[in-house]
This record gives sequence, structure tokens and C-alpha cells, in this order.
Amino acid sequence: MSLLENKVALITGAGQGLGAAYARLLADNGAAVVINDIGKNTEGQYLAEVLAQSIQATGGKAVAHTGDISTAEGGKSLLKTALECFGSADILINNAGILRDKSFLKLTEEDWDSVLTVNLKGMFNVAQPVFAWMKENGGGVIVNTASTSGLIGNFGQLNYAAAKAGVLGLSNVMAIEGEKSGIRVWTLAPAATSALTAPLMNDEQRQLLDPKHVAETVLYMVSNLSGNRTGHCLFASGQSIRELKFVSADGIRGPGENPEIDAQSIAAAEDKIFLDAPTLTIMDFAK
Repeated sequence: MSLLENKVALITGAGQGLGAAYARLLADNGAAVVINDIGKNTEGQYLAEVLAQSIQATGGKAVAHTGDISTAEGGKSLLKTALECFGSADILINNAGILRDKSFLKLTEEDWDSVLTVNLKGMFNVAQPVFAWMKENGGGVIVNTASTSGLIGNFGQLNYAAAKAGVLGLSNVMAIEGEKSGIRVWTLAPAATSALTAPLMNDEQRQLLDPKHVAETVLYMVSNLSGNRTGHCLFASGQSIRELKFVSADGIRGPGENPEIDAQSIAAAEDKIFLDAPTLTIMDFAK
């Protein structure tokens, strides 16, 4: 029996790249997939429709959704499409995102609003109705896409980093609120070749960062292979998979150990307050 037999998966931003890789792999493993994307190819065809037809042609179950999920109505219509076509909504992968990279002082209000609207508000618009349906129907699995940019920062991506850091907070709360209803929530920080990055890479790099590698991680997340795990954030590429999480140093405490914590006592206890681990950069994750 396939890992996702009789499951229905909703995937946003799935017309190409990572989202398309997820859709194909989940369909290959028995899921019916609802492919959301508003993008079109050079011939004016919706990417979501082209991919859905391709999956259908190989015996898979797929349908396209071309609504704009940056609106609440668009998010609700995605769930409606899944229920009308397949009768369920067992898996949600929030993958849709855009970039408007500029250094902080060159960033415009429009750049800020567009990235936050698609990457964070759009996720809320989709997740809320699906979460509500899952709560009333025995649970499900949700994967929200963050980024190492949001966790550690990256030059020229202030708006994108702010949105993706928000995704981590959103996911953490969703995991807490969904656990008693059988809703498992993951955060994913992927590294993969995209239409933007492929021209800058050599063949070896493109192979190492092929989206299919990240898709396997997503399959693990949304299937029974991951058991009851929830509330975790995974980094995934063709080279490594690792959990990302905040950790705390021992620190110093008030009354008892340090009756008076002032600026001088903080300076004197820096070895206890600051972590000894090296600070990570985006390049560290590429290794």
C-alpha cells in the first residue's frame, strides 16, 4: 500500500520548482493533490493546470486551483476545491512565496507589503480554514515553509526574512493548538535549485540541490513514517537534513544566585550568558 493512499494534499505555489516536486512525489505515493498556483507559462497556460494534466496522464489524481491565496476568499476556495473534488483535506503544504530582494534602505513599502502578504498572510489565509476542517474531521498534517533567511538573516532579504521568521512563530502556535485535535504541524526550511538560482549554478550544484531531495523530506513529514511528531523545524537539501531550533545558555539568575543583576554583573558573567557555539551563516547550510 502506498504511503499516502486515500489522502488528499493541498499544495500552494506548486506549479513549478519545489511545489511541483512535492505534488509529483505525493501523487506517486497515492495522494490526490490539489495544485495551487496563479502563475502562467510563456504560452499563457496556468502552470497548475499543466502539472495537474501531467499527473493525470500518468495515472495520478490531481486538480488545479488558480485562485489568489493572498486573499481570505482565495484561501477558502482552495479548501472548497479539495472537498468538492476529493472529499477531504488531509495534508496542507504551504509552499507559495515570492522575493523582492533589496537592501534595507532601498526597500519600499510596496516591496515590504507584497512579500509579507504572499509569504505570511497568504499562509494564514489558507491554513485557517484547513485547520478548522481538520479539527472537525480527525486531524491532519500541515507543513509551513520558512527559510534560513528568517532564522539567521541574509543580506538584502529583510522583508523575506521577516515573513519567514513569522512563519516559524505561526507554526509553533499552530502545533500547540492543533496537537489535541490530531493536527501535526511542521516548519520546513528548504534549500533547492529554483528558476532564479539555477543559472548561477554548475551541473553538480544543481544536482545536489535538486528539489526532489527536499520532496522526500516532505513525504516523510506528511506520512505515517514521522509518527506523532509535531512542532519541529527541519532544514532539508540534497546534502543534509537537520532540525533547527532555538537553544538557551545557562545564563544567570536573580535572588539567591545573583541578588543584584546590573550591567556590571552581566558583563562579568558573559561566559554563562552567551552560547559558545559558532554563529551560523547562510553559507554554512550550503555545505
